[in-house]
Amino acid sequence: MARRQPTSAWPPPPQPPACCALCGREVPQLTEHHLVPRSQGRRRGVPVAELPTVLLCGPCHKFLHRTFSNAELAADYPTVEALRRHPEVERFVRWLRTQPATRNVRVR
Repeated sequence: MARRQPTSAWPPPPQPPACCALCGREVPQLTEHHLVPRSQGRRRGVPVAELPTVLLCGPCHKFLHRTFSNAELAADYPTVEALRRHPEVERFVRWLRTQPATRNVRVR
């Protein structure tokens, strides 16, 4: 009688492409963005581990930190929806969606 081989988990199943929470593009790598910046959360007495985060592509993350101060992000834009409503963010996201995910986008 032949022995049955155990099923193998190798190779691992392919992972679905990661999607940016702000622009919605599928990109190879995402960064963690604290919706309430760590410096502002600590100031309010909230442990860093409890601060809300989202995964963003590099260009979106850089754009947010170059456009807003940490105090503005904490006070006025603590959600992705609030960020999307800002006219500059809306314009940037509209443009970024036309760029391929493999292109190195420079944020000024």
